Amino acid sequence: MIAQSFVLPEINRDRIADNLRAFVLAAVPGKRIRVTVEQYRKRRSDEQNAYLFGVAYKALCDATGYDVADVHEFLLGEHFGWTDKRVPKSRKFPDGIERVPVRSTTRDASGKRSVLTTMEFAEYVDHVQRFAAQHGIFIADPDSMREAA
Repeated sequence: MIAQSFVLPEINRDRIADNLRAFVLAAVPGKRIRVTVEQYRKRRSDEQNAYLFGVAYKALCDATGYDVADVHEFLLGEHFGWTDKRVPKSRKFPDGIERVPVRSTTRDASGKRSVLTTMEFAEYVDHVQRFAAQHGIFIADPDSMREAA
């Protein structure tokens, strides 16, 4: 069976809720099913993600010489905070501790998949732009990029 997703609006939920009830009652007859209810959160768009990596991070990489993975990790840590992670002892980590961002744009602090909402992502992009500006690097707003196209 293919998993189904239903998004109920804030008001006038009755018709969709009736369809959801019918679906649950008919799903996988004779088998146990799992039903999960969670608050709907609009996820960031592909455009937002492309802007972050293709415009904002690219400008920082071009100006600093760092690669995108290093810029991404550093700015995540600066925005969300840092935590220590145990790793095998090595030349790079002689004490067996690596400093890593508390979360990423797709994983929460426990490593569980948790994609930032569009608003949370926009706040993160604002952080990236402020950081760049403090270091003399201008990154155009996403809206101005769209208008220029």
